[in-house]
Amino acid sequence: MKRYLWGGLALLLVLILSASGYYLYRHATPYQELVDHGPSPQARANPYLAAEMFLRERGLKVDHANGLEVLASLKPAGNSLLMLGERSNMSPGQVDQVLEWARAGGRLVFVAEALWDEDSEQSGDLLLDRVQIHQQLSKDLEQPPEQQPDDAYPKLTKVYLEDEQAPAYIGFDTAFHLDDPDDLAQSWANSGVATHMIQLDYGKGSVTVLTDADIWKAPAIGLYDNAWLLWYLNTDSAVTLLFNTEHPSLWQLLWRYFPQALVAIALLVGLSLWHAGVRQGPLLAPPPKARRQLLEHLRASADFLLRHGGQAALLHALQVDIRRRARRRHPGFEQLDEHAQREVLALLSQQPVSAVTQALQAFSGQRLSSADFSRQVAHLQTLRNAL
Repeated sequence: MKRYLWGGLALLLVLILSASGYYLYRHATPYQELVDHGPSPQARANPYLAAEMFLRERGLKVDHANGLEVLASLKPAGNSLLMLGERSNMSPGQVDQVLEWARAGGRLVFVAEALWDEDSEQSGDLLLDRVQIHQQLSKDLEQPPEQQPDDAYPKLTKVYLEDEQAPAYIGFDTAFHLDDPDDLAQSWANSGVATHMIQLDYGKGSVTVLTDADIWKAPAIGLYDNAWLLWYLNTDSAVTLLFNTEHPSLWQLLWRYFPQALVAIALLVGLSLWHAGVRQGPLLAPPPKARRQLLEHLRASADFLLRHGGQAALLHALQVDIRRRARRRHPGFEQLDEHAQREVLALLSQQPVSAVTQALQAFSGQRLSSADFSRQVAHLQTLRNAL
């Protein structure tokens, strides 16, 4: 019977699954969905990856360099060097090396990094100052470029070619302007706001200065004619893209990624030096043990009680001790009145009643002089010692 039950349950399960599968087959609609996972790790690490791929598709050889050491093996003729990264750490010697490479026949393209300072007559961008091109803010121009009446795109930069009727449109940032005070430029490109590209003949080679290179980063490289300009500036040449002119040092990398560890090490070194340092002056020798006598402890204890409890506490303690001794010598002492207690104390101590009265008189709280306090203590001690 049990075997038939299990067989029936299995058959029922098969029927349910078959019916579910048939329903899904008749009613489910397959579809495709594209999921955008964002830029690849290569694209995030290389902002000009799309530019490199575009130039390779046009048949140009493209290399990527991280430092100016590449100039040692890069022949000027037939090569373009695009300096698109930050150059604030360039030294005058490196600037000379780059310009000598361009003068020998290389094509140099770089981005202006600093604004011209009229007071100091320099910008701080050594490479820009050496080619005598000034960069300004477009809003500070006294005479901006004249806009054409029929210019439908005043914020786009126009690049005109001799054999072309229409210009190419480039999406440069219009916030910056390039100025050629010595009229050295052989060609330039303007928007309706400012000049954004200047080309100079430099010895056997050429120098091209741009206000920005963001037009060749993704996704801007796919807009307007930005990609075309990249190809046009590097036609018939091998391209080397230089992102960084100088690697961060080991200490810079450590400080960037492990600042807490460096601070802890610095504190540890400082504490070690302080611990091992030479002290100024001799060490104090510990006091000899012979000074630590019982009398000194007693005197120190009395001074402590006098400072914190006052004279009343010390006198009261002696009076309490006298009454305690009297109770041991005379049972029922505590039931006597005050006058009778004084007579008993006088009898036990062989002292006059007047001396007992003076010793046990109530303390008013007014501070006594040193002589009166010592005299009162002496009376109390005499009375106590006699019991």
